Amino acid sequence: MSKTIVIFNQKGGVGKTTTAINLSYALAKLGQRVLCVDMDAQSNLSSGLLEDYSEQASSTYTLLTDDTKDIRSLIKPTKLDKLHVIDSSTDIAGLEIELAQKGDWKEILKRRLDEIKSDYDFIFIDSPPSLGILSIMSLAAANSVIIPIQAEYYALEGVSKLIRTIELVKENYNQALTIEGVLITMFDARNNLHTEVFSEVQNFFGAKLYTAVINRNIRLAEAPSYSMSIFEYDKASKGAENYMNLAEEFLQKQGR
Repeated sequence: MSKTIVIFNQKGGVGKTTTAINLSYALAKLGQRVLCVDMDAQSNLSSGLLEDYSEQASSTYTLLTDDTKDIRSLIKPTKLDKLHVIDSSTDIAGLEIELAQKGDWKEILKRRLDEIKSDYDFIFIDSPPSLGILSIMSLAAANSVIIPIQAEYYALEGVSKLIRTIELVKENYNQALTIEGVLITMFDARNNLHTEVFSEVQNFFGAKLYTAVINRNIRLAEAPSYSMSIFEYDKASKGAENYMNLAEEFLQKQGR
């Protein structure tokens, strides 16, 4: 059964795109058929997974504006046979104004992805770090949400707003939307504040919190600049170990 999952947090800098890249790559290494959809104008997922990435042509823009275009022609391969990308570029930055004029904008992404959903085990959407039409469209198209939360005090302040956003989308656009899981990122077990944040998030989300955490790791930050996942850049790093642990826990929760 295919599942569409949006990686979402309206706060930037929490490891959202890093998680989209490396969780997707790890799952593909484990034999899952995975598609990543880049809905962020910063295009970091696209440049991080595609060797020949070019900002000149955005597949996401075409996907959302041209219903006559075959979605399969917009899908690009990566270095892993089972991992594909619908890439983005800066041209989608102004797309929200264009989409707002369409009465059915909330349904466009879901409708297009439904055309190829059976081709994949998982479709991951990397959403923008803001709350706008592209983020709402991403949430409306998804079965569930993975929420990355940075291990810092201010992250806790935004959790209630984040949940309220998800609930509003659920009430108005996508009644089936659920929280898939919550992931602590940039974690340092030696830092008392980080362990306190983990405990607070665990108290709030319970079993939705992944036991796998993503530790602070400079190799994770470096990898995208070489158009690589952490598994290509440094497969022996703590970051690679963390994301493989997450992928295995993720699949276990899926019953796979």
